[in-house]
Amino acid sequence: MKIKVTTIAFSKNVDLVKKAKYYFDDISFNNEGIRFTESQLITYLSNCTAAIIGLDIINERVLRKLPNLKYIAKYGVGLDNIDLEACKKHNVSILWNGGVNKTSVAELTIGSILSLCRNIYQTSNSLKKGVWDKRGGFELTNKSVGIIGLGHIGSEVIRILRVFGCNIYGNDIVDKVSYAKENSVKLVSKEEIFKRCDIISIHAPLTDYTRNLFTKEVFKKMKSNSILINTSRGGIVNENHLKEALLNKIIFAAAIDVYNEEPPKNLDLINLPNLICTPHIGGNSSEAVYNMGLSAIELLRKNI
Repeated sequence: MKIKVTTIAFSKNVDLVKKAKYYFDDISFNNEGIRFTESQLITYLSNCTAAIIGLDIINERVLRKLPNLKYIAKYGVGLDNIDLEACKKHNVSILWNGGVNKTSVAELTIGSILSLCRNIYQTSNSLKKGVWDKRGGFELTNKSVGIIGLGHIGSEVIRILRVFGCNIYGNDIVDKVSYAKENSVKLVSKEEIFKRCDIISIHAPLTDYTRNLFTKEVFKKMKSNSILINTSRGGIVNENHLKEALLNKIIFAAAIDVYNEEPPKNLDLINLPNLICTPHIGGNSSEAVYNMGLSAIELLRKNI
């Protein structure tokens, strides 16, 4: 059975490559570090029966041209880049484990929150320019934090935030009443989170429901000293509206790890001093890279 790996992080990890070769006789990797276009992806996956996929778009057009593909093992946790109905139509099995990288993403989220609350990011950059800026920001302790999306990652962020005695407000389209009761989370509407919370962190998939969830209208509802964190998917936040909100001090600051286009070309946004921007590294701790790859390998071993 021919297997191909598209994800760059997996292909660069010596231990994962070694383990994959041990279990599978005919497996190849993205050794050239290519971010595949649709046509390149089709060419690369032609004639293979199984694939380990990262953020590559798998849609009807792709699957129509890959008649031999029967298994997709997901490297990572989000499935919004895969058309599940098209996979079902073409008899392609999706192999996936949720929450594999939750600690990695949650820690980046908390790090970004602390850096913006205590003004670590801005004062560090100022000092490198010779400016002695003593503004120490504000404490995270006892602040009101809104979590949109109470899945694996959102729940892990909440677990860590308990140490700071934060008032946690949550929102999810899935019934989370039992979870909220057990974890002292107040379930409220998104509107209430926008208006009430000092910090809002997004942990939802990109769907038609969440696309452009954060626009200028929402930013105007938020507190002027509020912070927005997005480590989920870029399309959830309107980047141009976020830029205007930060420039005009409608909100205090933001941290984003994901973008509409990656790598991002919106340089006016990413160069703002009150924005922390990271290159989609939320799930890329060394431990998460290995665990996501190991999960994909094990899923293939059990199912093919």
